[in-house]
Amino acid sequence: MSGVQILFLVLVFVAVLVVALVILLQLGPRQLQSRLKQLERSEVSDTLTQSGKVSESKWTSRVVKLAEPFSRLSLPKEGWENSPLRVRFMHAGYNFSSAPELFFAAKTLLALILPFLAVLYLVVSDAEPGGNLILILALLSSALGYFMPNVFLERRISHRQREIFESIPDALDLTTVCVEAGLGLDAALARVGEEIRFRSPLLGDEFHLVNLELRAGGTRERALRNLAHRTGVEEIETLVALLVQSDRFGTSVAESLRVHSETMRSKRKLLAEEAAAKIPLKLLFPLIFFVFPSLLVVLLGPAFISIYRTLLPTLGAG
Repeated sequence: MSGVQILFLVLVFVAVLVVALVILLQLGPRQLQSRLKQLERSEVSDTLTQSGKVSESKWTSRVVKLAEPFSRLSLPKEGWENSPLRVRFMHAGYNFSSAPELFFAAKTLLALILPFLAVLYLVVSDAEPGGNLILILALLSSALGYFMPNVFLERRISHRQREIFESIPDALDLTTVCVEAGLGLDAALARVGEEIRFRSPLLGDEFHLVNLELRAGGTRERALRNLAHRTGVEEIETLVALLVQSDRFGTSVAESLRVHSETMRSKRKLLAEEAAAKIPLKLLFPLIFFVFPSLLVVLLGPAFISIYRTLLPTLGAG
């Protein structure tokens, strides 16, 4: 091999090495960032304990300390841990211990701040309302501020339950595939909890909690019933009852999951069709009160102007 050929091979090697280094430097940081994000998500999910509590950050603890004096004004003294309010917190996904303090502190602060802002607005606007009007406005704004966190909590619950309901058929399909592939139900639930995170992080966290309870030594029935209790979704309760009965009587879990998945998918389709059927009725009132008057003005306006210019001079001359 001549010296020219050796030099040519060295140059080819150097060129390939430089191109590979450039590609690695360009794609490496992106892959590293994506990997760090995945690790961060896994660390956050691992901080979930058996009771579903999340480790509180520093700023959350500071906010809780500041809100604690205000929460004492409206926080029930005792017995609220076993009340329906605690269940509503679980349904909304607020499983950390400081959720009640923040909730009742928000109710107290809004009940005090909104009347102050309403009265301040009346003073700044140079209005001269009577004492009864100020009192009524203060009471209404205080009641509004007190019940606003309840409305927010209800919307949070409905949104969370809706997302879980829409994602559970896909989770059932994955569970059916895992069970038919030879995995046990516990291993299938753990696998589905990892895969369903890309579709629904909420449902993935709930399955992760079930997996943690099973690892801690809890029974499968208790872990599944806790899942139904945390979510508050009727379809989850039906699924739990189905799995418990299949486990007790020794029936085919895969066949039961397939039938239940088809049922839930049909129900989801019917709900979508129902929502689509309500659209014409919801559009009726905006059409009547906003669109039709504008169309009448645009279409009949020139005709009215022509009639006004033609008939009125004629009538005046007559």
